[in-house]
Amino acid sequence: MAARYELIADDLREGILSGAYPVGSQLPSEAELARRHGAARGTVRQAVAVLAAEGLVGSRQGARRIVLGAAPSQSFAELHSFAQWARAGGHRFGGQVIEQRRRPASAAETARLGGGEVLEVLRLRTLEGEPVLVERTVYAAWVAPAVEALPADCESVTQALYDAAGLVCAYGEHLIDAVAAGAQDARLLGVRRGSPLLRQRRTTTTHEGRPVESSDDRYRAGSVAFSIRNSIGANPLVRQAIDLRSASGEHMFES
Repeated sequence: MAARYELIADDLREGILSGAYPVGSQLPSEAELARRHGAARGTVRQAVAVLAAEGLVGSRQGARRIVLGAAPSQSFAELHSFAQWARAGGHRFGGQVIEQRRRPASAAETARLGGGEVLEVLRLRTLEGEPVLVERTVYAAWVAPAVEALPADCESVTQALYDAAGLVCAYGEHLIDAVAAGAQDARLLGVRRGSPLLRQRRTTTTHEGRPVESSDDRYRAGSVAFSIRNSIGANPLVRQAIDLRSASGEHMFES
């Protein structure tokens, strides 16, 4: 059974996503929310903190919070797959393999994942029934057989690999930029060719540092937001200049 603060967070989240609390508006005060839900102010504070962690609300002077947006947000404070994040946020989600093939690793993939044969998978992800993400993932040779054994509509590859083999993706490196949708991206995501997409390139490893996968993930604009929290003493986020002559990077399948 869900905790009380989670139920309150669900109610507020629904209000934000439905437009009952428009972007830029204030949430009701903690006192008002406490009366409405028959809960302690500390419980309400926990619920609002959940929405803040998702990037849906922000802080402001006083007890109220400002609605920042209706796009679900994924935080980099913890390493979660798309499915794990969506499930934790109470979202409906799905996945479907579009293409899958074995092939020799490229020079760059050999450096990231080790040599030999790799498994390349093109997967479409949905959120609340809408296509939001195209994943182009390359799996290292040692984990390829376990991925191939999964059903094409497996909701969470990360969870399935953990359940089947105890595999934990413990560390990740992420690069984020924007790209234009190619023909394949446009068709799968239901957008016009050339539309802006948010791209997240990532490489994940086990606790021991063994490479698991390298992926090029492309999100439809307005479908999600990424939340990054840093401070003057701890800044995991690094700003990196892009070489415009090679910004397109490597291509897996057709983009």
